[in-house]
Amino acid sequence: MVSKNGRLDFDVNAYTSSSVSTSINFWTQDRQTARLIFKLTKDGVPLPLAAVTGKLVLVMSDGSRFIRDINIIDRVNGHAEYVLSDKEVKHYGTVQAELNLYYANDQSMSVHQFSFNISKSLIDQDIIPVTEYYVDEFEALKSKINDLYEESIKTIDDLRAKFEDLEKIETKQGAQDKVDAALTKAKKYTDEHAETPAGAEGKAAAALEAAKEYVDPHFKNKKIHVTESEKSNWNKSQLYRLTPNDGKVARIPNGTDIFTLPTGPYMGAQLLNAPVENDTSFYYVNVLETAYEQNEVVYKCIIATRSFDNITWIGTFHAQGFKGWDRVLSEKDLNSTWNQVTLVTGTTKHFAGNPLKFSIRQNSLHLRGSFEVVPANDAVIARFAQKPSGETVFVGATVGSYGSARLTLAKDGSLKFDGLNANDNSKVTRIEINESIPLW
Repeated sequence: MVSKNGRLDFDVNAYTSSSVSTSINFWTQDRQTARLIFKLTKDGVPLPLAAVTGKLVLVMSDGSRFIRDINIIDRVNGHAEYVLSDKEVKHYGTVQAELNLYYANDQSMSVHQFSFNISKSLIDQDIIPVTEYYVDEFEALKSKINDLYEESIKTIDDLRAKFEDLEKIETKQGAQDKVDAALTKAKKYTDEHAETPAGAEGKAAAALEAAKEYVDPHFKNKKIHVTESEKSNWNKSQLYRLTPNDGKVARIPNGTDIFTLPTGPYMGAQLLNAPVENDTSFYYVNVLETAYEQNEVVYKCIIATRSFDNITWIGTFHAQGFKGWDRVLSEKDLNSTWNQVTLVTGTTKHFAGNPLKFSIRQNSLHLRGSFEVVPANDAVIARFAQKPSGETVFVGATVGSYGSARLTLAKDGSLKFDGLNANDNSKVTRIEINESIPLW
């Protein structure tokens, strides 16, 4: 792949300058080609990056802020890289950046602060980027979901306020009271102004008929009477229905494409474009569709929760279309346990003093322990349900004769023994493993 490489050699210590101004310069048309390459050392030797996650903080000149995961390409020699996204490279000007490392044992370290420049290409002279914030962290995602919940609660409270005047609607008894009041007023008026008994009687009869002509149609009308103010409030209210009349979440037909659903809560199975392909499970789906559209794409947020295991994903439609599903980490993901690996019968066996175990934490497969029978080369010794996105090769230490053993975790989850490289292979009694393998 063709790219513009900005190389950064950082030595991790407490004596270097707090920030380095580099001569790196990218352009706003460097899409998918603006790459920062990090070479990390400590005390003059490569800094190992095993069991570590790297975060790159980018603060753009226009106030936009991005926190991104870096790609570790060589964990032994301390090599990592990051390719600026199409969004980030559009924010021209001086970029303040910082590289941080987060270890599996809860340690963390700021490697270095530095700055580089993004120049505006001629073709982008009339384009002004919109201030953006993006954080690849669980707490930020949780905050965003809480904000959406608070917005929904406010909408419900507004609807209640609009309809609180319903208790003032006129009843049949109210109409009867108005008839009686009108009749009494008519009699009082005629009694006060009548000149003769006959004149008074005629005026009273006329007033009574006028009152009946006005009141009777309303009295006989069984429909609820409302005021003009109440009608105005109703006309201004929301007309879009979020649920059926019983207020429950609607079940949608099997095979429904959730990308086509309008705003509202739903439940269904065998859904198209679900977070897991070809998953027939029941999902609860909440769609928040906006009134904003760009590049013929309507901005929306979709939250999908699988019913049987409570796993939740969130996805958004942005200017470039659907941005993909991101799984929300739960307490179960963060508090994992160690389980003994089930070895393929006939290949090898666990060392009783330290059997081979595995644990899944934050989308990584952790292996530790040992097996004591050297298997045949290319033998599959275990199979995992957790599968990496790419084939992963790692080594374990040999016991009995100094050296190493090569192993491979394939994309189908099979763990294969590739062979030994020891001073004397015949004296190797067992193999020790301590490895962390990313599954993304």
